Amino acid sequence: MRPFRFLAEAAEPTDGRTLAADARRAESIGYSVLIVPDHLIEQLAPIPTMAAIAAATERLRVGTFVLNNDLRHPAVLAQDLATIDLLSGGRLEIGIGAGWRKPEYDAIGLPFDPVGVRVSRLEEAIRVLKGCFADGSFSFPGDHYTITDFDGQPKPVQRPHPPFLVGGGGRRLLSLAAREADVVGLAPRLMPGDQSNPRADPRSITLEATAEKIGWVREAAGDRFDRLELNVYPTITDVSVTDHALAEAAAVADRVRSRTGVEVAPAELLESPHIFIGSLDGLTEKFQMLRERFGISSIMTGAIDELAPIVERLAGT
Repeated sequence: MRPFRFLAEAAEPTDGRTLAADARRAESIGYSVLIVPDHLIEQLAPIPTMAAIAAATERLRVGTFVLNNDLRHPAVLAQDLATIDLLSGGRLEIGIGAGWRKPEYDAIGLPFDPVGVRVSRLEEAIRVLKGCFADGSFSFPGDHYTITDFDGQPKPVQRPHPPFLVGGGGRRLLSLAAREADVVGLAPRLMPGDQSNPRADPRSITLEATAEKIGWVREAAGDRFDRLELNVYPTITDVSVTDHALAEAAAVADRVRSRTGVEVAPAELLESPHIFIGSLDGLTEKFQMLRERFGISSIMTGAIDELAPIVERLAGT
């Protein structure tokens, strides 16, 4: 089995001194990666934030969870990312996605294309990024990007490229991740406030749905499946360390039902890879179960401190 790797998030706007202290604390606890999201909301921008984190630490890896591909041309992004990898001594991880938060697109006048177009554009962007990271010049005649005899500079330290994380909840995006990524993020097809989202599927948060998604990944990955790392993260509700897990899960189930009209039992939520509610011992056992049963070894916890005792206990084991 792969050793556990834990990811924490740095997103809240703060000053450089506080960010550096947070990063060093994450490193001392045993986190593998401090990640930065990518939204046009009240948060730190990912590229400069990663540079600051890398400068303040020695071993902690830096990453994104995840970059919105539609906000940057991949050749320009490649230069930023290779620079981060170079400055950090090879500690970059690249989480990248197709973009999903429509209000951000609307606010800046960016067309929000159908999901199929956005996923196709992401697939091309990953090929451009890898071309920029590779030695020598390359050309790429795509439907969304055209690259002609271009040699991306600088080159990253990690060869042939820093690890990519691509995730999703549907078969097409997970198949793309299986073919092109190093870390596959397993996501539910459910966003907060999903009563207006016809694609919402609350049942996709269950263990049964997780097994189906991993089956899609295995089929698309072929021989490279055993080299893939599987990642999960908490969603729908905040991480909660509690001795009253069933009662809290029942409240979450009520919210899911009121938003979507779909029933998910509290017990199903408690065993879900995307719900982190329970005692420290209970959550420790759950993470061990997810690795043993599904091979899930990469876990994004959110805030640095809440699950720190578990990270200290399990990281690297």
